[in-house]
Amino acid sequence: MGAASWASYRASIGDRSSLFGAVRDAWHPTSALYPGSYLDLSPSTAIPAVTYVDTDRRAARYFADTALVEAELRGRGDAGAAAEVVFLALDYTAPLPLAEAHFDMLVSLYAGPVWEHCRQYLAPGGRLLANASHGDASLAALDPSLRLVAAVHHRDGRYHLDTADLDRYLVPKKRADAVAERIRRAGRGIAYTKSAFAYVFEASGSHAT
Repeated sequence: MGAASWASYRASIGDRSSLFGAVRDAWHPTSALYPGSYLDLSPSTAIPAVTYVDTDRRAARYFADTALVEAELRGRGDAGAAAEVVFLALDYTAPLPLAEAHFDMLVSLYAGPVWEHCRQYLAPGGRLLANASHGDASLAALDPSLRLVAAVHHRDGRYHLDTADLDRYLVPKKRADAVAERIRRAGRGIAYTKSAFAYVFEASGSHAT
């Protein structure tokens, strides 16, 4: 069995490149922070500068092999993408050696409470891409500094954004479940009347906690 790589990861989870292609077409982000990324290199197919953060040793070994990373991106990225690929072998729940308000996209996919620990690194007007797997999207939906701007759907191996009638989304099936502390304790998202793979939120000018 070969070393863990983005190719082997894609074989298990699918290719998320079209997700970040849709995000690029909608908002043209130039920099992104991806805490809990593991081996998912897909943001670098569409976004020029991406900083990946993970404590997994397999991810650290993979990203340290820059020749392999470059080879896996070759021919898969758009013009201008993958200009900068940075990996930090760190725990994102602790302070990171990154400038505040630096990134215009923050990615939270199956990684836990990314928003609550990394919100300071997102620039005002930047976007948070989050799913509800560990409760991050559900917590984001309750945050007054965030505004839902798109729902992400995944069908037949492709991703697309829904930006119409967004008030249909993030409506709890049980209103009593939409309590931040309850979501934090459970460590998972709540049930909604209309669900999506993930959600994109736009941050206001203040990330004060």
